Amino acid sequence: MVPFFVQFKCKLGQSYAVANALAEAEIASEIYSTAGDYDLLVKFYVDKDTDIGHFVNEKVQVIPGIQDTHTIITFKAFGTG
Repeated sequence: MVPFFVQFKCKLGQSYAVANALAEAEIASEIYSTAGDYDLLVKFYVDKDTDIGHFVNEKVQVIPGIQDTHTIITFKAFGTG
């Protein structure tokens, strides 16, 4: 499995609705509310053969209430043994 993160900027008043929709869709591993330029930080896992761009475009960005996303692809997790 390949991990990646997406930061979400939600439409005003929609952060909780977006977080709940992500949780209900059962596509996210972890969902956090954040302070700053983005409202949510979400961790996803996909199979190594899954195109992350298509996944984000087809399963994530279609959720109502999202204004903008920023995808972060990671390389190595440190301290995991």
